[in-house]
Amino acid sequence: MSTTLIATVVALVLGHLVPSLAASVRAYGWYGDWLRWLDGRFEEGSPWHGRWGIVLALAPPLLLLALFQFALEGTMFGLASLVLGIAVLFYAWGPRDLDIDVEAVLNAPDTASRRAAAMSLWSEPEAVSLDGAALVDAVFRNALRRWFGVLFWFLVFGPFGALLYRLTELAAYSPLARILPHDTVLGARTLLSALEWPVAQLMTLALAIVGNFDTVLAAWRDNGGASFRLDTGFLTAIGRASVRAELSEEAGDYADGPEAGEGEAAVALGELPELRDAMSLVWRVLLAWLAVLALFVIAGYVN
Repeated sequence: MSTTLIATVVALVLGHLVPSLAASVRAYGWYGDWLRWLDGRFEEGSPWHGRWGIVLALAPPLLLLALFQFALEGTMFGLASLVLGIAVLFYAWGPRDLDIDVEAVLNAPDTASRRAAAMSLWSEPEAVSLDGAALVDAVFRNALRRWFGVLFWFLVFGPFGALLYRLTELAAYSPLARILPHDTVLGARTLLSALEWPVAQLMTLALAIVGNFDTVLAAWRDNGGASFRLDTGFLTAIGRASVRAELSEEAGDYADGPEAGEGEAAVALGELPELRDAMSLVWRVLLAWLAVLALFVIAGYVN
């Protein structure tokens, strides 16, 4: 637990203080070369062209990391494992920092610049939208894939889990997916859905605690969160409902103040208020996760 907490804080701090380091380190060209080699090695009809083909792509690098992780366990009073954890989590985080990308959209001087900045929130440029609901969806989807998916599986399996999630996500939805056969991509997306489902559920729980509990619970029920289908679409629906609740509360605060009656206008005149509030909610969820980790660390020291 302490390793996870320290590694997460270091990954966040380094990403903000040394963004050039993050951009240079978080490179997956080697993974692309590996996928191209596999695609050129196996012919049509081989296991590589089926849904289980993603296992061929993931097994060698993950097995190597698992052996290294096991070999370092207990070495130098745990310091070696801590350094490895920090390095792998920092590498798997992102690869771009979500809050920096969101801030770039908010600070863009005009619509064209804003649309260009928003491209970093979508994997397909043609899908970019400045609609409030679309931006909220993008923030929560990116939060799941850039932060919380990596963090959860790092907590469960250490560096192995963080790299497992990131390599699966790259094979499923990044430009590297174009290298893979169609069925292999489908297999990667199925695996990614299985990895993301528990993460989305825990994000929902944290959002209910730090946001409007009734709103989150209703959206969770109405959008399939209570089912066991490997579908995380409920998370973006919950995000939209939570942001609407936040904006309604802000409008109410204006209405109760000296400028009563101007609440709706004040919110409407804001610069992308949905995007701002979505990022605020995501930060609160991350802080709630870190607070729980800190409590576990403190409890461990006390025991």
